[in-house]
Amino acid sequence: MDREIPKEVRQKERNKQILKYGGIGVGVIVAISILVSLLRAGVHQKDLIISEVEKGTIEVSVSASGRVSSAFEEIINSPINTRIVEVYRKGGDSVNVGTPILKLDLQSTETNYKKLLDEEQMRSYKLNQLRVNNQTTLNDMAMQIKVLEMKLSRMKVEMRNEQYLDSIGAGTTDKVRQAELNVNVSHLELEQMKQKYANETEVREAEMKVQELDFEIFRKSLAEMKRTLDDAQVRSPRKAILTYVNTQVGAQISQGEQIAIISDLSHFKVEAEIADAYGDRVAAGGRAVIKIGNEKLDGIISSVTPLSKNGVISFSIQLKDDSNRRLRSGLKTDVYVMNAVKEDVMRIANSSYYVGKGEYDLWVFTSEGEIEKRKVRLGDSNFDFVEVVSGLNTGDKVIISDMTAHKNKNKLKVK
Repeated sequence: MDREIPKEVRQKERNKQILKYGGIGVGVIVAISILVSLLRAGVHQKDLIISEVEKGTIEVSVSASGRVSSAFEEIINSPINTRIVEVYRKGGDSVNVGTPILKLDLQSTETNYKKLLDEEQMRSYKLNQLRVNNQTTLNDMAMQIKVLEMKLSRMKVEMRNEQYLDSIGAGTTDKVRQAELNVNVSHLELEQMKQKYANETEVREAEMKVQELDFEIFRKSLAEMKRTLDDAQVRSPRKAILTYVNTQVGAQISQGEQIAIISDLSHFKVEAEIADAYGDRVAAGGRAVIKIGNEKLDGIISSVTPLSKNGVISFSIQLKDDSNRRLRSGLKTDVYVMNAVKEDVMRIANSSYYVGKGEYDLWVFTSEGEIEKRKVRLGDSNFDFVEVVSGLNTGDKVIISDMTAHKNKNKLKVK
């Protein structure tokens, strides 16, 4: 006959079962928690670039792109239509003032110049001849005036004699009148000759001035051809580096065609471009900072183009340290144009994440040692810092390295 199991025994067995299954359940929960923790995406802190939110000053700037170029560059163009006969220097050579670079075919130009020299001499002879002829003509007219003056004086004496004879009854009234008429006619002839001499003098002087001016214009043209001929002797106008030269011997060269470029590669400037939307922030005399790697060079905006081309405005920057060892002609640089100062603002370090004012999703460290995505509004910037408008507090640690691989996550574990 079966015996009834005591109540205490049954209670003990039940407690054992509860503990057994409870332990299993707790183990399962712990295992699941561990598994979830292991499966949660995470990042290694050593791979992160972290910036702490702080308060400070931001010298606001707008970014532009720039290219280093030589501070001085001169293009040498052919002054005439000719061809290259010889090449004395190649690109990269150092040249001094007067160093021959190219030899151009100048035979026809020299022939024309010699013809003009002969013509100049002929014109000079003609001008002297005209001067002598004018002087001779005017001298003849002056002599005629003297003759007429003497004739008039003689007639006046005759008139006085006739008047005297008539007064003593030895002459006649008709003779007196004839003598007076002769005096008046001679006087008119003298006045006419004087007026003719004055008119002729003005005409001859004007003609002489015209011929002298024409001769002076010709001499200027001759001097211009002489200068052109001298320029065709292609020599370096200053001490510099020959950065380009047309080395194709025998090539036909048109007037005005580029044949060589010399540059001063010991001093540099920066040619920059900025979107025309920021055109009002760029002005001559403004401060700019050029960033080459981790090095920053100060500069002053020396000139700004007045017109926008293809949506950008070009401007030039004169560097304070224009012979810095990092400068190379053609090197592309980041340019920051300074235009305002903001004090006592929240700021974080600038990096590739920042592309302008607006709202950003930034990763911020939490008190649990994790990072979470947060909406942050950023404002103005310079090459070092970005202004924090909202979404962050002083002391927050923000990740400023590239986190695009986790753009679909909202929280990450830091390992």
